[in-house]
Amino acid sequence: METPLPIDAVLEELMAALRAHGQAVLQAPPGAGKTTRVPLAMRAANLVNGRILMLEPRRLATRAAAERMAATLNEQVGQTVGYRIRGEAKISRFTRIEVITEGILTRMIQGDPTLDGIGAIIFDEFHERSLNGDFGLALALDVRRALRDDLVLLAMSATLDAEPVADLMGNAPVVTSDGQSFPVATRWLERPAAKGQRYEVSMASLIGKAISETTGGILAFLPGEGEIRRVMGALGSLPFRDQQLALGPGSGRKVVLASRGRVYPTPSPRDPLREGVCSRLRGNPRGGG
Repeated sequence: METPLPIDAVLEELMAALRAHGQAVLQAPPGAGKTTRVPLAMRAANLVNGRILMLEPRRLATRAAAERMAATLNEQVGQTVGYRIRGEAKISRFTRIEVITEGILTRMIQGDPTLDGIGAIIFDEFHERSLNGDFGLALALDVRRALRDDLVLLAMSATLDAEPVADLMGNAPVVTSDGQSFPVATRWLERPAAKGQRYEVSMASLIGKAISETTGGILAFLPGEGEIRRVMGALGSLPFRDQQLALGPGSGRKVVLASRGRVYPTPSPRDPLREGVCSRLRGNPRGGG
């Protein structure tokens, strides 16, 4: 039996809103369970006849969402739930929920403006406001208005002010869910790194210290993707499959490296991250670095 999540309390209201209006905005804080619960609920409610597309801003999140939903159904990815990213796809003729990266939708609309066979499009993590996500929503709204008034559209956000997006979607109803959070302790370097010490070495040392002094998982915020890769190398790089395991439920401790400004909900309500490790790059006014 699935662990109850906060989003469960509003699923019936959300399905009713989508059935009545064809569009909606869902506000649900991190930990609510919207990414893995809502598409399955839409399928179970027979809300649409065609496939359900869900857009994710990153490749890792795309795979992780598809794998989690497939596991919920006790299936392999590519059966009822599949995913498609640039250069890789796991779908079949049985697939009813397809998780895709944001740029895929643009290419789909360019190839078939009517989106034949697609019944609904979910824009997950819409608060991140990427160019591909915004453009994809604009195109989907045009398709709905001009060609497919039966196309169901849902924007889901953890932090975004919902009203402007609801207005853009023709005064779409807004459904709000509670979230789920856990106490987290924040740790910083006690003093600036020694002159000449590489950033990734300092950060890896701080993460190692947090691991040795705590018992929970570690969420380390870094300035960007480049720093994430360097710190990962300093800690010991993992194959992509092993990285994915860190996003799923499990009994072992986890270290998640994330860029600041991203919202990363814990993989499971029984698997919270207990420590936060923060870093900030600062320029050197004398050396120009």
